[in-house]
Amino acid sequence: MPTEPLPELAPDFVPFATAALDFHRAINMPVAPIAAGRAELDSLHAHVIALYGLLDAHTARTTPVARAEGDHLRACRIRLWQAAEHLHAAFHAAPHPGSGRLPTREACRSRLPEGAPELTVCQRHLATAARVRRDHTPADLRDPFTGLTRH
Repeated sequence: MPTEPLPELAPDFVPFATAALDFHRAINMPVAPIAAGRAELDSLHAHVIALYGLLDAHTARTTPVARAEGDHLRACRIRLWQAAEHLHAAFHAAPHPGSGRLPTREACRSRLPEGAPELTVCQRHLATAARVRRDHTPADLRDPFTGLTRH
């Protein structure tokens, strides 16, 4: 029985996303040293989470047919999650827009969401964290070894 041909794939948008990030950096990054604002950190967090999702899909499709490549993609996916964790923490450590006030030490320690619109970064982070915890062990997430010498 003949199988149906695969549907034609959509054009690859990843190069356009990369070019957009490069363009953003070229026109929006000031020469003077200045801390990233909360809006920028939120956008970067969204990009890293989206990239995590893309690599998650590639890892799931690749691992059954190319084990070594899948292991490398899995290690990359873990590092992206670690980057997202740091971006989330940086967002909450950044000064509040308008007032410029820094979060208090107690607020940082309690790790409570700050409410809208700041809550969106937390919701995105928590939704992905649930998926990450299903797919990885705590040891995976804290392991400094990237697996580059296993194959």
